Amino acid sequence: MRSPWFNKPFSVLGPRPPISCLLLCFVCVLGLIAILGSTSSSVFDSVTPIPVPDVYSSYRRLKEQAAVDYLELRTISLGAGRQTELELCGREKENYVPCYNVSANLFAGFKDGEEFDRHCEISRQRERCLVRPPKDYKIPLRWPAGRDAIWSANVKITKDQFLSSGSLTKRLMLVEENQFAFHSEDGLIFDGLKDYSRQVAEMIGLGSDSEFLQAGVQSVLDIGCGFGIFGAHLVSLKLMPICIAAYEATGSQVQLALERGLPAMIGNFISRQLPYPPLSFDMVHCAQCGIVWDEKDGMLLIEVDRVLKPGGYFVLTSPASNPHGSSSNTKKRSTLTPTEEFSENICWNLIAQQDETFIWQKTVDVHCYKSRKHGALPLCNDVHNTPYYQPLVSCISGTTSNRWIPIQNRSSGPHLSSAELVGHGVQPEDFFEDSQVWRSALRNYWSLLSPIIFSDHPKRPGDEDPTPPYNMVRNVMDMNAQYGGLNAAMLEEKKLVWVMNVVPVRAPNTLPLILDRGFAGVMHDWCEPFPTYPRTYDMLHANGLLSHLSSERCIMMDLFLEMDRILRPEGWVIFSDKLGAIEMARALAMQIHWEARVIDLDNGSDQRLLVCQKPFMKK
Repeated sequence: MRSPWFNKPFSVLGPRPPISCLLLCFVCVLGLIAILGSTSSSVFDSVTPIPVPDVYSSYRRLKEQAAVDYLELRTISLGAGRQTELELCGREKENYVPCYNVSANLFAGFKDGEEFDRHCEISRQRERCLVRPPKDYKIPLRWPAGRDAIWSANVKITKDQFLSSGSLTKRLMLVEENQFAFHSEDGLIFDGLKDYSRQVAEMIGLGSDSEFLQAGVQSVLDIGCGFGIFGAHLVSLKLMPICIAAYEATGSQVQLALERGLPAMIGNFISRQLPYPPLSFDMVHCAQCGIVWDEKDGMLLIEVDRVLKPGGYFVLTSPASNPHGSSSNTKKRSTLTPTEEFSENICWNLIAQQDETFIWQKTVDVHCYKSRKHGALPLCNDVHNTPYYQPLVSCISGTTSNRWIPIQNRSSGPHLSSAELVGHGVQPEDFFEDSQVWRSALRNYWSLLSPIIFSDHPKRPGDEDPTPPYNMVRNVMDMNAQYGGLNAAMLEEKKLVWVMNVVPVRAPNTLPLILDRGFAGVMHDWCEPFPTYPRTYDMLHANGLLSHLSSERCIMMDLFLEMDRILRPEGWVIFSDKLGAIEMARALAMQIHWEARVIDLDNGSDQRLLVCQKPFMKK
């Protein structure tokens, strides 16, 4: 028998309801809770479990507010619902470059030099961790001081390697225990470099090397560039050199050139084409670059011909040889072999030879190839040819291209003529509109970044802060460059930067247009690692890249880890994309410890900016 107090409450409300009614009510309450819970969950899951940060309307914020706001960036990552942050890799991966694992390549059966080539398909699985900086890593000196002195701990090179470099770089000197220094243009002439540059100019019929631009030479592919000595001199002449060299585990030419703020990337003349379209460069330069050009039945020379523009020059400086004895004759004979075997076949003309330097010029007459002897190299079918690490070919490329224009007749600088734009399939009015957009965007970027940089580094680099960019912003990568508009806007604003303009492999191929503007550029598949060393870029810019890659096979976390790998500590990333992509990017940025801020463009669209900075972690 139940106690009276148990029955009393029901006496107030009337007769006690049956048990079945109580069960029915309980089930309904549970259902309502489930519905409300799932609705709430779906709303937040569609964005991210991380709390939404402040969204600032427009770029036109007061600088004082921007500085105060930046100090609170870390609060974005607070909250119990945040995703797991990734840890640092081991010390052994401080200079990790994916796709260049020689032992794995040998195990997979690659040989005859191909084991040193790029093979991303061999090691698809990567440990998900953040590549850490070396123990004594320091932020590079600002340009142009950083061109002439670098911190020795920032590059993987021994003092013996540095001091025992070849004749073009032996005047480099170690001035302090923790620093490598290079003679500036105003100081001593390293190894007669100015004499060498003037000699090359005179050999192609110029009065001095200051006339390279007037002669149509503005882009130079420098193969095996040493420590960037010749490239630094070309930059001082307002030319655009791009250094390429094979991957090196230590003493890397590419790593050291990039540390000096010079354009460079890993690239091999072994078995595959370089990731450039036909007719890309005005000059190809090889000074003691270690390549035997008459190997592989001349296919390496054919690759040079493929990327060389009509009327362009191939400059080859062989190792200095003893003027007496048979060894000298042997070396000279080896150097001349390519001329003897290929000059008629690929329509090159040896225009000058002086000391150990030989210069060939590519024909400007496309009909030359039809007048060759029977059995000469065939012409390639260049239709739909995407030069992304394809096997080397034994045919002549570019002869049917509407870009077959002698370098002497091309527009100089980034401003192409209307006829040249139409030849690239671009309407002049669209190109002009794109240029206007990037002029405005660049001003907005800099007005946004200036107070943030100064709030983070109030005492760097001196008592009076210079106008950005300074030491943190020299090497810039535009990961989805389109026409190279950001690069052009930076030139117009006289920013002390250079830009690596990247065209994704499945995007419209605008790389020929970018290269014809005299900019550095390359084709790349962002589902794969970029061919460079860690910590080599100060700023990454990605306009619409995330939306473009949304239908690709890319794993977004791998992309962000790769961006973190190639970005220097305290470097910047600017995403411009749709709101959904930006929210996803912000969540991933938090996992790799980046500080991030969403910026509303205040133009009524769903476009947003995400500004991130990589911290300097010294664990």
